[in-house]
Amino acid sequence: MQTLADKIIAYNEQLEYNGALPDGIRIMNPFKTEAVRNYSQLFYKKYYDEIRPRQWILGINPGRFGGGITGIPFTDPKRLADVCGIPYTGEKAHEPSSVFIYEVIDAMGGPEAFYQQFYINSICPLGFTKVTPAGKEINYNYYDSKALTAAVYDFIVENLQKQAALGLRTDVVFCLGTGQNHAFLEKLNQKWHFFGKIVPLDHPRFVMQYRAKRKAEYVQKYQDWLMGA
Repeated sequence: MQTLADKIIAYNEQLEYNGALPDGIRIMNPFKTEAVRNYSQLFYKKYYDEIRPRQWILGINPGRFGGGITGIPFTDPKRLADVCGIPYTGEKAHEPSSVFIYEVIDAMGGPEAFYQQFYINSICPLGFTKVTPAGKEINYNYYDSKALTAAVYDFIVENLQKQAALGLRTDVVFCLGTGQNHAFLEKLNQKWHFFGKIVPLDHPRFVMQYRAKRKAEYVQKYQDWLMGA
């Protein structure tokens, strides 16, 4: 019998976006890289190698310095190596959202305890970048332009369906982002009925950028909501 790890690994490795994108927007698919596929396999085999259903947490889309280079949502190279114990030999990047999420994970008993209960991904499982007029590459969200949202809409729906088929719980989903991400997911759910209930939480990036002095309060808020699932 396939474990949840086997199913997640197979799902990640088949991820492919073949549609058109608006001018200047690039797709970011870390699973094209053998090293990332290896990190992902080690991570999911370590924490998901049985059939227990997990509670679902959904972010926006992977960023350049977290899931965009490790293949594991909200897990940057430092957290992957130092906290999860997965050897990492690639680019040593740091993602503030990963810092916050792993503080939540630590408050809830550490990675083994947390990942026994929860599965994290994103509404759009592949990320996007845009090059500024100054030539700098930056993260770009699926909702940052109507043209991009329309382009990837079917891709998002298809991949939520595929992930639900992994055997995840769909009675409640936690949405990271109380603004546009939550609004989009609510509208999507009204049409496709993926989830029984959507619970929005302030996005980790928002907390780290605008509420850093109150970080402990937000860690507790996350813990209270997630433990009540």
